[in-house]
Amino acid sequence: MTDAVTRAAALLKEHRESIDRLDAILVYTLGERFKHTQAVGKLKAEHNLPPSDPAREATQIARLEDLANRADLDPEFAKKFLNFIIAEVIQHHRKHQT
Repeated sequence: MTDAVTRAAALLKEHRESIDRLDAILVYTLGERFKHTQAVGKLKAEHNLPPSDPAREATQIARLEDLANRADLDPEFAKKFLNFIIAEVIQHHRKHQT
């Protein structure tokens, strides 16, 4: 291998190690987030509140879009990601209501 290829392989390894650490952070963060949303779902069910809150969802999407722009992340991707999470949360909340 040439020196350039060896350096590229080392950089690739470093990037992949960082990606693996970040994936772990994402999974644990999502796990923590869903613990809280499960608690919210139970509270909503106990107090006969609707499983979704469109005003909060819209606020959260706008907030995430702003964060994405500041983080140099595609805001459309961020919105899709949050919409996916919101859909999962609402589904969980509905389960608590039955």
